[in-house]
Amino acid sequence: MSMLTPPGMGGKYRITGNKYPRMRRPRHRRRYVLAAAAAVVALGLAGWGTLQLIDVFTGDGKQAAAATSHKPACRPTKAPVKALPKPGQIKVNVYNATPRGGLAKSTADELKKRGFDIGKVGNAPETYDKKVPGAGLLLGAPTSEDGPFAVLGTQLKGAAKKTDARKTADVDLIIGTAFKTLNVPKDADQALATLTKPAPTPSASACTD
Repeated sequence: MSMLTPPGMGGKYRITGNKYPRMRRPRHRRRYVLAAAAAVVALGLAGWGTLQLIDVFTGDGKQAAAATSHKPACRPTKAPVKALPKPGQIKVNVYNATPRGGLAKSTADELKKRGFDIGKVGNAPETYDKKVPGAGLLLGAPTSEDGPFAVLGTQLKGAAKKTDARKTADVDLIIGTAFKTLNVPKDADQALATLTKPAPTPSASACTD
């Protein structure tokens, strides 16, 4: 029997050898390290989430709020209707500046049928005779640009416009060398309707926040 065997114990309880066995404690250090690391990660995530909430409720969250905000679209509104004169309120003098005869009278007769008030009819004055290369020239006082030029211009495509020093409200239609015929009534009426139809424009109040 070994000296290490307690008295009265033998058999399978007999301790052999001449050294005491070492009793080691269970290794729990690894578990403690893992638990500590997990706690640090959890605290870090909690802190990051807190910072995000602070950003949302402070100035740093303005960009996110702006990205998700919905600005109402501008609603088109109708522009004011232009106060244009009617054809019967426009007195038109028709002059022929081409070598072809009879154009002034035939053109004046057609304009009269379309409701215009016809004034003088004849050959163009020397200043413009055979010197109007386009389809025609509309000549009148500066105030004619506000309406008479636009209305009369619907009857002749490509007519140029020019003002002079006259004080009267009449308008001259000087027929040019490229003149062929007046616009057909259907096209002229459509062009006139387009002038008097208000175009939709964005409303300033509808575009504000």
